[in-house]
Amino acid sequence: MSAYDFDLFVIGGGSAGVRCARISATHGARVAVAEERFWGGTCVNVGCVPKKIMVNAGEYGLWAEEAAAFGWQEMVKGQHRWSVLKEARDAEVERLSAIYGRLLANAGVTPFECRATFIDPHTLDVGGRRVTAERIVIATGGHPVKPDIPGAELGMISDDLFTLEEMPRRVAVVGGGYIALEFASLLRALGAEVDLVYRQSLPLRGFDHDIREAMRDALDALGIRQHVGHEIASLEKTADGIRVATAGGQAATVDAVMFATGRVANTGGLNLEAAEIVTGRFGAIPVDARQTTRQPHIFALGDVTDQLNLTPVATAQGHALADTLFGNKPRTANLQNVPTAVFTIPPAATVGLTEELAAAQGPVDIYLTRFTPMRHTISKRARKTVMKLVVDRASQKVVGAHMLGDDAAEMMQGIAIAIVAGATKQDFDATIGIHPTAAEEFVTLRTITRQVG
Repeated sequence: MSAYDFDLFVIGGGSAGVRCARISATHGARVAVAEERFWGGTCVNVGCVPKKIMVNAGEYGLWAEEAAAFGWQEMVKGQHRWSVLKEARDAEVERLSAIYGRLLANAGVTPFECRATFIDPHTLDVGGRRVTAERIVIATGGHPVKPDIPGAELGMISDDLFTLEEMPRRVAVVGGGYIALEFASLLRALGAEVDLVYRQSLPLRGFDHDIREAMRDALDALGIRQHVGHEIASLEKTADGIRVATAGGQAATVDAVMFATGRVANTGGLNLEAAEIVTGRFGAIPVDARQTTRQPHIFALGDVTDQLNLTPVATAQGHALADTLFGNKPRTANLQNVPTAVFTIPPAATVGLTEELAAAQGPVDIYLTRFTPMRHTISKRARKTVMKLVVDRASQKVVGAHMLGDDAAEMMQGIAIAIVAGATKQDFDATIGIHPTAAEEFVTLRTITRQVG
């Protein structure tokens, strides 16, 4: 008989925690999970899923505007009903969150809907109950934070959008990362006036430069007012709304302010000191390649480690750890060539190296195309597509692919398989395109735009 109540105890019922717990249980381990807020974590409840539903809602309005160009004279854009969207979105979120609970139950995992904190390296206080475990996983994710400025309490964080009973008509979104851009896009498409304020000269720091420029232009085309190179200095409540002042002296009055200026790890209150676990930058837990903390039997997964904060990465880490600990299949999640998407309108997607990073490693060939998609040549909407391949000149391997345009995320998943497999430019060239599509551009790019490095 084991000296512990469980072979594995997982703190956190999000993507990483649920996958790790479920797979560990299917390998025969005695597993428990504690979740104090909601099953499925940020992605299902206040992140990827409800956000994309709202992006889809915004797109429907744009399609209605374009429909007349295709002969649909009675399809006109009317007044958007926020309450209908909210009801449908919340019902889908509730359905998906319940699925996570059922997955755990079907695998034989013991659930605790309460907070879990450390008493010592092998013992937890789980809702007032003392529980021991041979191994412990911390998968508590992260949460958004507001900047330290006067009046910050007047602003919202991204979670708050999903509790609003009606849409604010004038919104200032603060931040230049993917969360800020996604929320700015969906609010604008649903009819709000949107001011986007960010410190950099271009949005999406860390993305390929051509995509950053294309995103700036796409946001302009959507009607979002961009305030580039500005920091928010203060918020002040006035009779007409919230006055937003920048450090450069600019000011605007809006109905709501949304901060998307950063996230920190959910490590506060876990009593990590009792387990002799230290935290680093933004409260994140340092781990090695096997997700192990300084305690060899305690592991951390997903956003709480601040490695690559993406839901599929967290899920992959959870599965790999379960296989390693209990499945006799030791492995780690590969964090190289991870594809990702930004669900703006239009979306952007990327995999592999940017031109800048690739050129720092050696000479590269750049293939780049910009065009108006067929749908928008008919509708006359000012929406461009940008597609780019970064090719290592010596090996001719495609080391990066980047796109902004309709269906970018759907295309990039397939392109990612090719890049992970080590496909060369000649492999792309030998592939027959599907016509007429935008996707065929990835296999018909023949002329080098420039050589770098």
